[in-house]
Amino acid sequence: MDDKTASAAYAMRFDRVFDYIDQHLFKPLSVDELSKQANFSRFHFQRQFSAYTGLSTTRYIRLLRLRKASYQLVFQERRSITDIGLDAGFENAESFSRAFKKCIGQTPTQFRKHPAWQPWNERMLLPKRLRSPRMNVTIVDFSETLVAALEHRASPSLLMDTVRKFITWRKQSGLSPIISSRTFGIAYDDPTNTPTDSFRFDVCGEVKQLVPANLHGVVNKQIPEGRYAVVRHIGSTDRISDSVYYLYREWLPESGEELREFPVFFHYIKRVSETAEHEQVTDVYLPLV
Repeated sequence: MDDKTASAAYAMRFDRVFDYIDQHLFKPLSVDELSKQANFSRFHFQRQFSAYTGLSTTRYIRLLRLRKASYQLVFQERRSITDIGLDAGFENAESFSRAFKKCIGQTPTQFRKHPAWQPWNERMLLPKRLRSPRMNVTIVDFSETLVAALEHRASPSLLMDTVRKFITWRKQSGLSPIISSRTFGIAYDDPTNTPTDSFRFDVCGEVKQLVPANLHGVVNKQIPEGRYAVVRHIGSTDRISDSVYYLYREWLPESGEELREFPVFFHYIKRVSETAEHEQVTDVYLPLV
């Protein structure tokens, strides 16, 4: 077995551990059980996990739980902070508040009112996954779609502020009902190599009619019709670049296709405010000639 094959096999064993944690996040998780998932020795598993992720198993699990709690605080405003803390595995509101502030720098109440997304993104960064699986790519004909768009022109770490503003507009205007209208994101720039003050992204909702001028700054745009290569991304959108890069780096050179002048866009099918991060579903669209 060469080094590349051995590395891929090692990554797959850790992927089994990550998947098991995702599926049992709010149940007791022992080191013995986690080591069995990857067929590692329990005596060395903790050190292997820390070397691979940069975090202990305890810190990694708490990170995932607090990430979910963060989204619930902001996007499920009717849920009480106590219920969110209990759901995240804490014994009471006090222990949840202490852990949340220690990790994020704000209390749950402060974060709910004025979420500081930039430090949140720095402190809640998910460890990188080494696996680059072969993905199923299909080519579809997409019909021209009228969308209401809120333009994000700031650091990628502040994107959730724009998402929250757009959700508020949707609820107040009733012009793009979340239940019956598709939700899109148009990615003009790659966040990994674009200066933060030049980053552009549109948060969009499908509409049936033109949106009138409004105080929220929501404008009318169109996603053009045409051929698109589509790959389905399962899991946190924090890792959606893995699917985008797969299309560009692996699929496109082998496909013989040519790109068209329009940005990559995302169709959010199962979103984080409605489902667990590891169960999110997002279709990535790459425009083709």
